[in-house]
Amino acid sequence: MSVKKRKVEVFSAGCPACEEAIALVRKLACPSCEVTVYEMKDIDVARRAKQLGVRRVPAVVIEGKVAECCAGSGVEEGVLRIAGLGRPL
Repeated sequence: MSVKKRKVEVFSAGCPACEEAIALVRKLACPSCEVTVYEMKDIDVARRAKQLGVRRVPAVVIEGKVAECCAGSGVEEGVLRIAGLGRPL
């Protein structure tokens, strides 16, 4: 029996702000979170980000939805937690 994982995607440009966001996501992630970091330099990653509605980086997508904080001002711990990051499914 496989355990369902929460899909968490982080879109990054490799800048210090992105590295900080990646560190935060990894810190908050629990064993049911499957965190994947994507570099926007890859054209396929950029296309996927656009399809998901990512408008700026860093951006966190949880279960296919851009985290509310990432649609506006930036990555925020409280918003990521509300979106499910760090909580078992």
